[in-house]
Amino acid sequence: MELRTGLLTGCSPQMRALEEDLRDAARSDAKVLITGESGVGKEIAARTVHAFSSRSAGRLVTLNSAGVPDSLLESELFGHMRGSFTGAYRDKPGIFEMARRGTVLLDEVGEMSLRMQSLLLRFLETGEIQPVGGDRPRYCVDVRVIAMTNRQLLEQIAQKLFREDLYYRLNVIHIVVPPLRERREDVPVLARHFLRTCAEQYGLQSIELTPEAETCMLEYHWPGNVRELKNVIERCVVRLRTSTITARDLPSEVLYAPRPVTAAVPAPPPQSLADAAFERLVKGGESFWSAVYAPFMTRDLTRADLRRIVTLGLEQTRGSYTLLVQLFNMKSDDYKRFLNFLRKHQCRLPYQNFRVAGGRLTSEADEITPAQGAH
Repeated sequence: MELRTGLLTGCSPQMRALEEDLRDAARSDAKVLITGESGVGKEIAARTVHAFSSRSAGRLVTLNSAGVPDSLLESELFGHMRGSFTGAYRDKPGIFEMARRGTVLLDEVGEMSLRMQSLLLRFLETGEIQPVGGDRPRYCVDVRVIAMTNRQLLEQIAQKLFREDLYYRLNVIHIVVPPLRERREDVPVLARHFLRTCAEQYGLQSIELTPEAETCMLEYHWPGNVRELKNVIERCVVRLRTSTITARDLPSEVLYAPRPVTAAVPAPPPQSLADAAFERLVKGGESFWSAVYAPFMTRDLTRADLRRIVTLGLEQTRGSYTLLVQLFNMKSDDYKRFLNFLRKHQCRLPYQNFRVAGGRLTSEADEITPAQGAH
């Protein structure tokens, strides 16, 4: 069954789960962080949140942070006053003011400089706008912020490229848009959708895909995700001389892509219980308390399994237990409870084994507590 509620298109379980997450997010005014690879449809997901929210009657303003030089980004966000710089001939409102009682979509927020991250954090904390050239905040605005990025922000935090306190401010509701290769059953649905829109755009009759062409598209790995699929369909429609797209009409990278080998391939070794639990945490979004704590207390997971899970997590967070709480989908208030649990069962591993910053091993004093990270 094809799912077309709102602005999303798909039939996979991942898309159904995603739409439920977006509808849940739309019911509140909380800040939303949407992550996923380039081309997966993060902006469509963000627009779905706005469309189903109580702010849908308000403006929706989008800004690509990576497409604006840092020298102009502050003005785009907060506006400027006449005479504040060369070419500022009049007062200009920023997007936060333009989107009053509406929604601002900040695309590629991971590309912001540390200085702009600091200014954005201040706005998120106070809601006050201080235009470029102003000597004090002028007013507060009521606006919802949805941030999007294809960057791994936890890795950027570990590399001191992204502020941890800003991450916590933005990451009230976290939504991950899965890549197309993980939901291949959506490929034919999306292809037919793009065929209909292209036919309408170019004034053509209905266009069909042959089974062979559909098979080739299903077997392709789509590194460019939905955006690449849309471009492939439009390219085929523009060059088409009939009403049917065959396998030969597809671009060479799709037609001649390596096909999965089905013969004489040894079965992969079975996944360990620890690795399976870690995958449920990181990819499945389960809480540590349900995915690890509960089976550990019932002796389904051993102490060695628990150490393995903590090791895998600390490798990703570069030794930060603060980020580990976030990675394992726990509330920041669970920080002490989590560490006490690990200490009680001799599974609190030395963070120095995992984290190196600025050419030196970090000290325990460098560890930021959840209370500090929340401000």
